[in-house]
Amino acid sequence: MKRTDIRNVAVVAHVDHGKTTLVDQMLRQSGLFRSEELDKLVGGQHGLIMDSNDQERERGITILAKNCGIRIGDVKVNLIDTPGHADFGGEVERILRMADGVFLLVDSAEGPLPQTRFVLRKAFAVGLKPIVVINKIDRPDARIDEVHSMVFDLFIELGATDEQANFPVIYASGRSGVATTDMKVPPKDLRPLFDAILNTIPPPEVEPDAPLQMQVTNLQYSEFLGKIVVGRVVAGKIKKNQKVTVVKQKDGTTFNDTVVQVQEFDRLARREVDEIGAGDVCAVVGIDDADIGDTICEFEKPKALPPLTIDEPTLDMLFKVNDSPFAGQDGKPLTSRELRDRLEKELQHNVALKVKPGDRESEFIVSGRGMLHLGVLLETMRREGSELAVGKPQVILKEVDGKKHEPYEYLVVEVPNDHSNSVMRLVLERQGECVKMEGGHGNSTHIEFHIPARGLIGLRTKMLTATQGTAIMHHNFLEYRPVKGQFPGRANGVLISTETAKATAYAIEGLQERGLLFVRPMEPVYEGQVVGENARDKDMTVNVTRLKALTNMRSAGADKNVPLKPPVELALEAALEYIEDDELVEVTPKAHRMRKLYLKESDRKKFERGRPMS
Repeated sequence: MKRTDIRNVAVVAHVDHGKTTLVDQMLRQSGLFRSEELDKLVGGQHGLIMDSNDQERERGITILAKNCGIRIGDVKVNLIDTPGHADFGGEVERILRMADGVFLLVDSAEGPLPQTRFVLRKAFAVGLKPIVVINKIDRPDARIDEVHSMVFDLFIELGATDEQANFPVIYASGRSGVATTDMKVPPKDLRPLFDAILNTIPPPEVEPDAPLQMQVTNLQYSEFLGKIVVGRVVAGKIKKNQKVTVVKQKDGTTFNDTVVQVQEFDRLARREVDEIGAGDVCAVVGIDDADIGDTICEFEKPKALPPLTIDEPTLDMLFKVNDSPFAGQDGKPLTSRELRDRLEKELQHNVALKVKPGDRESEFIVSGRGMLHLGVLLETMRREGSELAVGKPQVILKEVDGKKHEPYEYLVVEVPNDHSNSVMRLVLERQGECVKMEGGHGNSTHIEFHIPARGLIGLRTKMLTATQGTAIMHHNFLEYRPVKGQFPGRANGVLISTETAKATAYAIEGLQERGLLFVRPMEPVYEGQVVGENARDKDMTVNVTRLKALTNMRSAGADKNVPLKPPVELALEAALEYIEDDELVEVTPKAHRMRKLYLKESDRKKFERGRPMS
C-alpha cells in the first residue's frame, strides 16, 4: 500500500553547494511561517535557520542532520538536511534510511566533487529516487550544460538503473529562492521544487496492519524529557503509552519498555500526537535504553530490521587527562572516569566514532572519520568547560592477506594555473598519484589524486601557503591499499620553553631570528611548552621569559624600540596537524597550547635513550 499523504526527502550535496540555504528558502516560501518568526530563529541576523548549532554557524557548514516537516497542500513533507563534509558521512549514511528520494544539489560552476560521489553512491545503495538540482545558476562562471553532462556521467559510472539515470533536472538559485525546469523560462520562485517533490519523490510503501517496526536513526536530548529517539515507522503504528519490545542492533538482545510520548515533526519543532502510522518519521520519548540502529517492535513480537552499516573510521587520536602545570586555570580538568563517561555519551549519537582504552588508565584512543570530525568533538568539549590533552592523529592500518594496508583518499584540487606545479610537488612527495588533470572553469586547473590518508595530515596548511591561499581541496575515503614507504614529516624543529613564567618582549626580540614564535609578550608559558618553530630541523630549548638586566649606568638611547613580529596563531585543527608523535595539544575552554609529551628536558633525553622515566 502506498501512503500518498506523505513524502520523505533528503537533501544531499558536497560541502558548500548550498543545501541548507535552499532548505531555508523552501521554509520561507512554504507559507507556514511569518518572516519575522524565521528571522527570530537566527537572532535577527542573516543566517541559516537549519544550522542551529553554534559551531555550524561559525564554521559555515552543516554538522548534524536535521528534520523538519512542511505541508504542500494535503501532503506532509519530511525534509532532512544532511551534512556535506566527508568527515560527517556517518550522519548521511543512517539518515538516508528515513527517505524515499533525494535532492542532489550540484554547484553550477564546480560540478560534482568527492562528496557528491559519496552521497550519490549511498543513495543508490538504499534505492532512493534522485532529483538533480543544479544550484547557483546566477554565478557569473556557471557552466550549466557542462555540469549537467558531468552529473549524467557520474550516474552511469556509479551504476545507476535506467530509472535513476532518467533523473529530472531543476535549475535553482538557493540564495535568491528561485527555480525553473527550463533555462529559457525565467525563474520566479521555488514552486518547481515543490512540484518535483509531489510528482517525482515516490510515496512510502507501507504495511499499516503489520506488527510495529521502527528503526532508530537519530538521537536527541531534552532537559525535560531526557533521551528522544528519532526514526521512521516502517510497519504498523506506534502509539502513546504503548508497550513495545526493543531489539538491540549490537548483540540482538531484547528488552521491554513503554512509549511515554509520540511526537511528529511539525515545521521546525515537534508536536505531540496520539499515534504515528507507517511511512512517517517521528520522535519517541520514554525508551531511554534504545540506541542508534535498534528496532522498536510490537510487544513480545520482536522482528529486527536490517542493521545500519556505517563505514569504518580511518583516523586514531589519543585523548588523555590534562596534566600540564596550567591545568584547572581555564576550565575543569576531566578525570579519567569523567573523560570515559563523556566519550561514552558521545558514542550514543555519533555512530561513526569509536573509543577504546589506551596504554594507561588516563588515556583513550578515539577513532573518527577525519581531522574535522575529531576537531568538532574537541571544540564541543572545550565549550562545555572541559580540559584535556590530545596527541597526533594516526591513520588506522588493516591487515589484508598478511600485508599491512592503509586508507587512501580521493583528493580533488582546484587551483589557478600558475600554482599547479606547487600542488603537484606537494602531493607527489607525499606518495600521491595523479589520476586526472584537466582545465577547470576559468583560469584554473582541476587535478585529481589518490593519496594515502596520512599524506593529508598537514597538507592543507602547506598547500594554502604554497598557492597563496588560492587552492581549493576536497577529499573523500577511497579504499585500503598496501602501505607505501615513509615520507618526511615536519621539516623544522620547535622551540621549547625552559621556564614557567610570562613571556617577555625582550626575550621574544632575541629569539625572532631563531624562527617563528607562537606566543606574545606577557602570555604565560610553562616548561616544556612549544613556543615557536625553529628555523633548523632540530628541537631547541629557549628561555622566552628572560628579563632585561638593569644596571646603574644606562644612557638615554640605550633601549631600542624594535618592532616585534606578530605571533603565528594556529587554529585547533592546524595545531593537531602540526605536532609530532612526542607532542600533545592541551585543549582548554579559553586556549589551546602545544607541548612536549615529557615536559622536563631530562625526561625527554631519557625517553630518547629508551630509559624508564622518573
